[in-house]
Amino acid sequence: MASDPKPSFSFLFFLLLSVQPLIFCLSTDAPSPPTVCIVGSGIGGSSVAHFLRHYFHPTPSQPNPPNIIIFERRSVVGGRMATVPIGGETFEAGASILHPKNYHAVNYSKLLGLKVKPPPASEDDDSMSLGFWDGKEFVFKSLEVDSKIPWVQKIVSYYNSLRLFVRYRFSLLKMSSFVESTVDSFLKYYESPETRPVFETVDEMLKWAGLYNLTTRTLQDELVHLKISPLMIDELVTVITRINYGQSVSISGLAGAVSLAGSGGGLWAIEGGNYQMAAGLIKSSNVSLHLNEEIESISYLGEYYELNSTKGNSYSCNVTVVATPLDEVNIQFTPSVSIPARKLQHTHATFVRGILNPAYFGLRSVGEIPELVGTLEDPDIPFSSISVLKQQDENDITYKVFSREPMTDALLGSIFSARLETVRINWGAYPHYKAPEVFAPYILDGQHLYYVNAFENAASTMETSAVAAENIARLILSRYFSEAHPHSSNLKSKSPDAHTLHADL
Repeated sequence: MASDPKPSFSFLFFLLLSVQPLIFCLSTDAPSPPTVCIVGSGIGGSSVAHFLRHYFHPTPSQPNPPNIIIFERRSVVGGRMATVPIGGETFEAGASILHPKNYHAVNYSKLLGLKVKPPPASEDDDSMSLGFWDGKEFVFKSLEVDSKIPWVQKIVSYYNSLRLFVRYRFSLLKMSSFVESTVDSFLKYYESPETRPVFETVDEMLKWAGLYNLTTRTLQDELVHLKISPLMIDELVTVITRINYGQSVSISGLAGAVSLAGSGGGLWAIEGGNYQMAAGLIKSSNVSLHLNEEIESISYLGEYYELNSTKGNSYSCNVTVVATPLDEVNIQFTPSVSIPARKLQHTHATFVRGILNPAYFGLRSVGEIPELVGTLEDPDIPFSSISVLKQQDENDITYKVFSREPMTDALLGSIFSARLETVRINWGAYPHYKAPEVFAPYILDGQHLYYVNAFENAASTMETSAVAAENIARLILSRYFSEAHPHSSNLKSKSPDAHTLHADL
């Protein structure tokens, strides 16, 4: 009779010894997910988180997606995208308009299901009334007709366009061609990741798109070279740069071209506030968000970065991304980092619910004051622009005033005949541009400390921040998460929206 084939004790013992290393390997060799810490929850920081999730592809050395932590010193996300309530309405207090060719923002709005709306009439409406104020009189004031009939408004719009053409002649076409050429060059940043390099410096990123030379000369130099009339530079172009960047035509050519592009048609915004793009990207990217927590020091300790906050908390991060301007924050770096000195251009946005004083402008009635008052470059003019946001009735209108200095009550009292409500916002809005521009590094320490806002010295908008953030995300993936070449398939776009976008381009 055959014996029962039970394994002997010695066989089980040796079997256990043989599989024990395998069990140990399976349980301990899988690397824990790395941690990416992002300082700042604006469009730059939220976009880095989005693109890290979007482009991440597992590799043998990094099979797990990173843990992402975002730190925001304020109580809300959005950075310089923020809203202000006045007169029972909510208005954009910071970055307010988007261009139709801001394709990352277009994609964000579709991805997040955000409702798109046109900005206030004074910011993008062919039928708006427009005036250029030199401090004493309106050197140009468009015709305004009190009619809601569409064909009447269209005729008035054509008439005002004709008046501008008569005043500036073919310089208008030359400026339009300059802006279109710059926008076409910028569109290279939306090309497929398979054919688009990953850039380690802002300089090489700009040179690749053919935009670098525009940062070496002033906007005025560029326009003079194009034989644009001095009258148009002093009036129309100056009005636009003062509204969009709070600065004169001495800004760099690229920032100037971006500013001029922001005065065109088809502009849009997000219903309820543009900050919702950042909030939605953070939510969809599975981020650990720390509000009301300011980072006060970042120290590189060999294998990781230690971030210490004003709350007394300490965080270990494999990769750290600074997505806020370093110009006016007090983060201590160890070892120290070096970036070119620059100052921010502060824009004072004053929201007034009330009624303008026509006598201040030498006019007889409020109805004669244009909906958008732009100003020429004169140090005696105390504001850059005044625009109508909404009119409730004849004596209750909400205005937005841009100025380089705070608007005192005495000054507002002379400009407005009545004020029901006043809200003041002081933004360190964008760099003070000065050609030739010098750029901070994307990689602050040669390791894994990255700086999104280095690109701001080229041009500062919501979209340029998103473009810089996308490059930073790809840079992190190529340098930390993959041994592969930066152009490898791990950076291939995985979303249908991105492919559709590329096809549209």
